[in-house]
Amino acid sequence: MNARIILLLAFFVSNGASADVSSAREALSQQEGDATQEKSLEEVFEATENSYSLMKKGQTSLGFNMSYSYVADQRLDVNIVNGQVTAFDVNPSASHNLSNNFNFDYGYKNNLTLGLTLPLVVKYDSFESQSASGLGDVSINARWQPYAYVPGELSKTVTGSFKTKTGSSPFHTVGDKTLPTGSGYYSLTGGMSLSKVVDPVMLFGSGSLTYAIPEKDINQPRGGARLMEVKPGLSMSFSGGFAYSLSYDVSMSMSFQGSYSDKSTYVFSSSEVESSATVSGLFNISLGVRVSPKTITNIGVGFGMTDDAPDVILSLSLPIDVNGLKAKSSASSS
Repeated sequence: MNARIILLLAFFVSNGASADVSSAREALSQQEGDATQEKSLEEVFEATENSYSLMKKGQTSLGFNMSYSYVADQRLDVNIVNGQVTAFDVNPSASHNLSNNFNFDYGYKNNLTLGLTLPLVVKYDSFESQSASGLGDVSINARWQPYAYVPGELSKTVTGSFKTKTGSSPFHTVGDKTLPTGSGYYSLTGGMSLSKVVDPVMLFGSGSLTYAIPEKDINQPRGGARLMEVKPGLSMSFSGGFAYSLSYDVSMSMSFQGSYSDKSTYVFSSSEVESSATVSGLFNISLGVRVSPKTITNIGVGFGMTDDAPDVILSLSLPIDVNGLKAKSSASSS
């Protein structure tokens, strides 16, 4: 198998090269465009992990990803007067979050892909009987491959993103009357991803660091005081796993995602308060199914492994074929 062919395929399956009918031996041999286990593996891998694949110059793609997360918890209501507990109650809580992301990618160069993510968010809190829906935080993304791929070696990709605060902010609402659809601040993320083919398995991993720009001039009333500024802490994340080709039409990937967020500082009109650091861990399983010669749909499920992680995450992703988005054949050459 030619490992170089792997890097040139992204959500694309050729119709197969024509066989020479004058030679039975050649007709029975595998042609360059025929389906192989490595091709199927790479296609599903790229469909599952967009941060590891690059597009050729001039190419465009539009994808859709939907994820649902559920967080169950118990909240304690305690009323203490003069050091004595006068009321105590345990209330179950459940938070439902549905995110619909539209991802647009453009191959600016053969080794540089630019992207835009547009999220539409729906939230519901059963404890407070609150709901919210609307635009989330739009992000601008970039993936850059500094070195050409060498067969048998690691493929290295530098990633970066800038997340806006287009969603409704939790710091500009009045108390807890509404649910936010965004984080409320800008943030910058940089990292690197690695991948390697060990037939019939694709190994991958990544790491990133996120810096959130402090949000000032908030002036939000909170419990008799006014919140003036928020200084989010640095956060780090990493992930790793593998994708395995079960057949030409079905593949599977498994991965672990972990993150650490440092303490955040909340500046009030008369004092400062620090939140505790959080650690999150998720285990994900994804199944890729080819629903057409050019389309792979991924269905995934994730399980939280720490207290700060969602209990369950369900996801669905698929490319969207829109007329006019595909580049002309001549544009693919650099």
